[in-house]
Amino acid sequence: MDVPHILVVDDEKEITDLIEIYLTQEGYQKLEDELEILKTVRRREVADRIKVAISFGDISENAEYDEAKNEQAQVEERIIKLESMIRRAVIIDESKIDSNVVTIGSIVKVNDMDFEEEVEYTIVGSAEA
Repeated sequence: MDVPHILVVDDEKEITDLIEIYLTQEGYQKLEDELEILKTVRRREVADRIKVAISFGDISENAEYDEAKNEQAQVEERIIKLESMIRRAVIIDESKIDSNVVTIGSIVKVNDMDFEEEVEYTIVGSAEA
């Protein structure tokens, strides 16, 4: 008899780190590309904005500084989220998809009778939608 696995975690973050995210290769690459831009370009831009805002003097009533710090927090939060998604990513092997079943990674062609055209859709997971 199989005994069910009991998972004990300390907080909600640990639970979400266990959930797999299904992505197409293209979706995975988009996450990697966004992460690279955030870590290289956006971090530097925000740091420069903070330096400029500090140069204005008193930061206690400095709207530019507050705005730049808020933007920095948003960039860092997105970096953490992307790193988590990439860590949990399961890339769909399109060569192993059953063409008789619609699932993540499937390419579906639909005939639009009103406009007499064929439209193609790629089915993706919620992280890519």
